[in-house]
Amino acid sequence: MARIKHVEIQNFRGIKQLSWAPSEGINCLIGPGDSGKTSILDAIEACMSVRRNIEFSDADFYGMDVSNPIIIRVTVGALPDHLMDLDSLGEILRGFNAASGIVEDEPGDGLEVVLTLQLLVGDDLDPKRALYSKRTESDPYQRQLQWKDKAMLAPSRIGNHSSTNLSWTKSSVLARLSEEKLAVGNDLVSAAREARLAFGDKAGAKIGDILDLVTIKAKEMGIDVGNKAKALLDAKALSFSDGAIALHSDGGVPLRNLGTGSSRLLLAALHREASSASSCLLVDEVEHGLEPHRVISLLHSLGSKDAEAPLQVFMTTHSAVAVRELSGDQLVIVRKEKGGQHQMRLVSSENTIQGVARLYPEAFLARTVIICEGASEVGLLRGIDRYLVSKGRQSAYANATAFVDAGGRNPEHILERAQIFAQWGYRTKAFLDADVIIPKEALDAAEMDGVVVCTWGDSLALEEALFKWLPDHGVDALIKLAIELNSEELVGGALEEVSKKQFDLETALSLVGGDAAYQDEERAFLGKAAKLSTKDSKAGPGRKGWFKSISKMEMVGEQVVGPWMKNASPELKRPISELFRRSDV
Repeated sequence: MARIKHVEIQNFRGIKQLSWAPSEGINCLIGPGDSGKTSILDAIEACMSVRRNIEFSDADFYGMDVSNPIIIRVTVGALPDHLMDLDSLGEILRGFNAASGIVEDEPGDGLEVVLTLQLLVGDDLDPKRALYSKRTESDPYQRQLQWKDKAMLAPSRIGNHSSTNLSWTKSSVLARLSEEKLAVGNDLVSAAREARLAFGDKAGAKIGDILDLVTIKAKEMGIDVGNKAKALLDAKALSFSDGAIALHSDGGVPLRNLGTGSSRLLLAALHREASSASSCLLVDEVEHGLEPHRVISLLHSLGSKDAEAPLQVFMTTHSAVAVRELSGDQLVIVRKEKGGQHQMRLVSSENTIQGVARLYPEAFLARTVIICEGASEVGLLRGIDRYLVSKGRQSAYANATAFVDAGGRNPEHILERAQIFAQWGYRTKAFLDADVIIPKEALDAAEMDGVVVCTWGDSLALEEALFKWLPDHGVDALIKLAIELNSEELVGGALEEVSKKQFDLETALSLVGGDAAYQDEERAFLGKAAKLSTKDSKAGPGRKGWFKSISKMEMVGEQVVGPWMKNASPELKRPISELFRRSDV
C-alpha cells in the first residue's frame, strides 16, 4: 500500500519550516509540549484528507502572519500502477531518493516514482489542494486526483472522535475491511422498505376503522387512494445517512459506548488488519485513556515488534512507557529551534542513545535535562524547586526540565550520559559531587558538547558541602532536620564516631540558635557524620546517612537550602544557581 515518503510544512501554526523523511513503520514523535508534534499530524491529515470542510483561521498561520501562505506537501510512494502512468500523470510524477531522503522533481535512475500532494492556504483562508511539481507550479490548471484515489491515500486517525470508525462510513476502517463483502447502500434501502411494510401491517390491524373512514371520504371527494389507505412509515423519514450501520455487542449495546482506551485498542487491531487497504494511521497521544500495560498492547497491535512494518503510523506521546517500549528506529525527536525552524531526529537503534532512552525515558520528553550524580542530588534539586515555586517562581517541571538519577556512578559515566543528551539537542547540565576527582579530559569533552557542568571544589561530598558553605542558621536548620528525620541517638553516634568524641550532639545542640559561629572543624565533623553509612563503618548497622534518600533530601532542599541559599558561600551558591538558571529558548 502507498506510504508517505516525505513531509514538508511551511508557516503552519508554530512551524515555520519543516522537512522530514519518515520511516515506513512506526514514527513516534517525542519532545516537550508545544514543540509541534500534534501540528505535524494535523498537517498530514489536512493535506491528504478527503474532507472538503476543513476550516482555517488566522491563528493557523505562523506568527498569525497571513502574508506568508501555509504550504503543506506530502509526498507519497509505493503507488499503485495507475498512479504511475506516464501518459496521464507524467508531468507531475516525481522521484524520491531513499538514501538522502530528498525529493527530486523528476523521476530518474535509482529514484522511486512518487506523487506530491499539496495544500495551500492564503490570506483568503480558502484551502486549495492539488498535485504538485515544480514543472507545473505556474500552470493555471492544477491537476487533481480522482476521489477514489484520494480516499485510497487518505489517512485514518484514532482520536477523541474515533468512535466514528465503529460505523460503516465511507472512509472508516470497517468500510475498508468490508469493501467487497457488504453492500451497505443496498442493504439500507432494503431494510428501510421492510420496516415501512412491517409497520403498515401492524398499524392496519389497530387503526383499520380510521383507514376505512379515510378511504370512504377520499372516494366521496373523487380522490383515488386505491382499495384501502394504509398507514406506512414516511419514506423520507426513513432515509439513512452515512454511518447508520454501527457495531453493537451481542446484547445490542453500541460499541461506540466503549471507554476511550478500549475503543483505541479495538481500532488499532482493526487498522492493522486493514493495512493492505490503508495508507497510514495517525494517533495523537497514544497513551490517552490507557493504563501502562494497555499502552504496550496497543503498540504491539500497531506492529511495534514486527520485523516488517504492517502499517505506517504517525503518533505522538508524552508517555515514558511508550518511549521505553519502542525501538530507536521508531522514535523521532521533534526539536523546535529559534525562528520556528524544526528538526526531526531519528533516535536509531544503532546509536547509544537508544539505551539511554530506555534508562531515562522521561528525560526524552523534556526540554532541559539535568543529569544528577545520584538520588540525593535529585532530591535536593526537587526540594529547592518546590521552595522557589512557593516564592512565586515558575517550576522547573513547568519549564520542561527533567532531573535524571545517574545512579551514583563515576564522573566519566555521568558526563558521558550528559553528552548524549547534549548531542541530540537537549539543553543539558550535569550535577556532580567533588569527592571523586573529575578527569579533565572528560570535563573538557562534555563542555565541548555543550554540557554545563555544576560542581564545587575541595573534594567534598554533597552533605559536606552543605555543612561547610551554608550560613550558621542554615547549619542549625540542618541539625534540627537530621534529628527529626532520624533520632538523637543516630545523629549523636555518627558525630562521636567521625570526631573520635571530640564533638558530640550535646555540643552541637548548644550552638543551635545561638550567636556563636560554627568552627571549620565542627562543620567538617557535621558533614562527615551526615554522610556516614554502614559501608564507611561497621558501627551502627543499617546506617544510610542522615539524608540519604530522595524524600529526605527534598526536605533539605525545601526547608533549608532554599531559604538560606542567598546567604550561602559563593562556592555553594554559584553551582546551585547555575542549575536553576532559565534559558531564553
